[in-house]
Amino acid sequence: MRKILIVGAGQSGLHLAHSLLSHGYDVTLITGQTSTEIRTGRPSIAQLTFPTVLEYEREQHLDFWSAAAPQIEKFKIHLYPSGEPPLVLQGRTGGEGRYTQSVDRRVKIADWLEYFEDRGGKVVIHGVTVTDLDYFSRMFDLIVVAVGHGELGALFDSDTSRFSGARGRVIAQANVYDVAADPVEDEDIGWAASAADGGNIIFPPVLTPQGPCHSLVMVEKRGGPMDAWPEKLKPEDQLHRMKELLRAYAPDYYERCKDALLVDGRSTLRERLIPQVRNPVGVLPSGGLVLGIADVVITMDPFSGQGWNNSTRCAMSYLGGILERGDRPFDREFLEGMFERFWEYGHPVQLWAEALSTMWDTGLPDHFQEVLAGALEYAEVGDRWIQGWDYPPDYANWLFDPALAREYLAKVRASHGS
Repeated sequence: MRKILIVGAGQSGLHLAHSLLSHGYDVTLITGQTSTEIRTGRPSIAQLTFPTVLEYEREQHLDFWSAAAPQIEKFKIHLYPSGEPPLVLQGRTGGEGRYTQSVDRRVKIADWLEYFEDRGGKVVIHGVTVTDLDYFSRMFDLIVVAVGHGELGALFDSDTSRFSGARGRVIAQANVYDVAADPVEDEDIGWAASAADGGNIIFPPVLTPQGPCHSLVMVEKRGGPMDAWPEKLKPEDQLHRMKELLRAYAPDYYERCKDALLVDGRSTLRERLIPQVRNPVGVLPSGGLVLGIADVVITMDPFSGQGWNNSTRCAMSYLGGILERGDRPFDREFLEGMFERFWEYGHPVQLWAEALSTMWDTGLPDHFQEVLAGALEYAEVGDRWIQGWDYPPDYANWLFDPALAREYLAKVRASHGS
């Protein structure tokens, strides 16, 4: 039985750990926090679990929250051009019976970690250094690193040969109660916005340790209007500042949030990050090799909503490679090849993130506006836009290129006899 060590208990690390365990591998997972510490800790950036990833989780019996978590069947997008009325589209997140879920990381990861141990997986609660990994490399057939910061993250150099929408991002988030309902749609609809003069907003219903609420997430380029956070800011003051930004740049969101209250004293966060792509193979002092996964090697722009989508699809791609490898050694050529296979998915996702972050640079492209108009007239256009979040490579087939976008709209109109 091949022995695999996974360092880090996040979406990708735990999904891969459970999947390998199901296939009979001897899996050890090392993490720096117990499930109790995770469950009672501070929040992380809200994430979306799209329908395909939710199916992957169900295959491993990892969907514990369908009865409790909001089922997001639709998303509404507001685009706020400078000095003009907003453009609004909406669409279904999946087909019949398919929906999107948002579960607070503290709930999800703590539950998965406990379940992994219940299933017979080995869990070690301990910090890990490069020296530790050097020692472990003699004990395990493969080491997968799912920790992208500190000295472990430094094992993976930046890969400037690969495309990355590498723009610094500032994130502010608040988990809130007492949000006004969408004026027309079901209370579990998700909202997202982009303002030409402001920044970007994601506003989904989410299941937290305190129960269902909404997570208000603001994502802005560094130096932009939404990058205005004093170093020491009380949670209540942060929420007040967020509401004022909504009033100025996204008034529809302000109307829903003006009476909102924080869930508790651990309901806010502020972070800064730079999306990047790294080399997937790290070399230990002894010459041993470790494989980076998901956020370690591809850090996503949070407004793209692709964090857990990217993490799970990377874990699934790596799982396929490990199973195919059988008893042969995990050498550098093979490890790099595993990442190359995943990059066939990851690269189009980076292009999608780039399209989102640059669409206001020279004004909203004409063909985007035509697609938005089509979405107001034909529901399937809005559905395809929203369902592309589940599988972003589809955007290259119809949205990025003006000619393909217009060809697609012409086919939709023809199907309606227009």
